[in-house]
Amino acid sequence: MPIYEYVCRHCGQQFEKLVQASTSGPACPACQSQSLQQRFSVFAVGGKAATATTPSIDPCGSCGDPRGPGSCALD
Repeated sequence: MPIYEYVCRHCGQQFEKLVQASTSGPACPACQSQSLQQRFSVFAVGGKAATATTPSIDPCGSCGDPRGPGSCALD
């Protein structure tokens, strides 16, 4: 069942409505008008997202350079 966004042409109320195929058209929750304009809406996708992790780099043991071992001229 999709969720649609609407704007009431009568009172300007913006709202979202879960719409079932078997029901009649939605009505404005503020004024009950059925004169509505459907809006473009963004959607979200559920699921497990891949997380990017940055590797932990320890400072160089020789000079303490924060970029890690091999970053300085001492190695």
